[in-house]
Amino acid sequence: MKKFAIKNIKLALVGVALLGFTSACEVTELVPANLIPDSEAFSTGARIESAVLGVYESAQRGFYANAVQRGYPFGAANVEQGDMRGEDMYNDQAFYEITYNNSYSPVSANNVGMWISLYRMINRLNIILENLDVAVTNGVLTTDEGNAYKGEMLFLRALAHHELLIHFARPYSDNPSSLGIPYRTFGIDDVTKVPDGEAVQRGTVSEDYAQLLQDLDAAEGFLPEGGAFRANKGAAIALKSRVKLHMEDWPGVLAEYTKLASKYAITANPATPFRGGTSTDNIFSFVNSAEANPGVNGALPAMYGNPNNGARGLVKISPIIWRADFWDPADTRRSLLTSQSTTGIFTSKYQDAVTYTDPNVILRFAEVVLNAAEANARTGKMMEAVDLLNSVRSRALPASVPMYTVEGLGDGALQAILNERRIELLAEGRRWPDIHRLSGEGLMSGIPMKATTRSITNISFYQGGVIPMDHSLEYSSHLFVWPIPLTEIQTNISAPIEQNPGY
Repeated sequence: MKKFAIKNIKLALVGVALLGFTSACEVTELVPANLIPDSEAFSTGARIESAVLGVYESAQRGFYANAVQRGYPFGAANVEQGDMRGEDMYNDQAFYEITYNNSYSPVSANNVGMWISLYRMINRLNIILENLDVAVTNGVLTTDEGNAYKGEMLFLRALAHHELLIHFARPYSDNPSSLGIPYRTFGIDDVTKVPDGEAVQRGTVSEDYAQLLQDLDAAEGFLPEGGAFRANKGAAIALKSRVKLHMEDWPGVLAEYTKLASKYAITANPATPFRGGTSTDNIFSFVNSAEANPGVNGALPAMYGNPNNGARGLVKISPIIWRADFWDPADTRRSLLTSQSTTGIFTSKYQDAVTYTDPNVILRFAEVVLNAAEANARTGKMMEAVDLLNSVRSRALPASVPMYTVEGLGDGALQAILNERRIELLAEGRRWPDIHRLSGEGLMSGIPMKATTRSITNISFYQGGVIPMDHSLEYSSHLFVWPIPLTEIQTNISAPIEQNPGY
């Protein structure tokens, strides 16, 4: 067993070959009393499976404010932070105000929690990756089993690094040569490896995206087909579709869509993907359960749910999107996926406000379809673009509402697709990534005006009248990207990484 007094934040990533998951790691001290020594952690198939499941749980309930688990990074926090950076979900109290009104700093808990939890997750999976070939050689795993685990870890590594890129770096669509994030491809499981970890500097955005695709291409080759609650071949392809959208690689987006078109389908009922987590639309989700969830201060059904149904209801749908002229009043996503109270309108995508068992749906086929619709529109294939757009939109509309046509949309086809993303992916954390990439290429000028925090006090704001507005942010502002946590810079003794300009 190892006992370390840790002063470097990267050292807090040490010692992750687990039998299950532990949250005992502290930023300033690590005493892994319940860890299995590395020499034993990969000695049986059951222990390797437990270590792998530990990575999933570290993704579902990671680091926040030294100990509190609020769904960082992928149990709920990626959705909550992604939505609070945009204008379509509304912050009702102080809980998400720092994110909502762009008042964060290098010591803000939300930003620091996201950074640390993502890199801890990455370190865990890198340690596993480094031991899988040995386990195969020793006969502990078959080659197929080892490859499947490799695929899972590479997929999760890419997912984590892309989350870092969209929050802490400028978009690829602006300048691929700008500062990216440290892309970590090896594990730190001993103090002697810390200097090597500290030496990993911020690559360029282009270099980071190249590594993302390398990881995902390998993951696609290793992974089997499978269910939505473990990384699978479809998940690697769907994430590549998302990554290539951010890279403006339109042919690449279409190529990934083609791979999935015969394997998945948009559900006729828009609520189905959120009622149990298994459907033709669900590609990959993180599991929450009554025993393991982000808790009352983090779980999606607690934060986003209607207080009339027992939720805290700190986040509701903004009247900005509710009153948007492009969202048809007859759209069933208004009735099936929302819930009203006297104080406003809430999403009902997440419903279990008692035990918080709703999965966090990360990748859906509907998103892949809209990615392909946009890629077709960008390359002048308007008929194909509109057909894909209609496949998402029209299934939520009565027959009396006509489908879009190329002629009817004219030059507005791309905007109609972007609008549809706001409706279909509402309350799934996808608004910020779109603002990020679209601002980089000049289609948006930054974060739009939002409904002023703590001002939407009753249902009347959804029905008419003036919406109080504030909290816009120009793309040129240094606040458009989050600061590198101060602790990360100060405790990197040998090679501190560069802070984002302006902080």
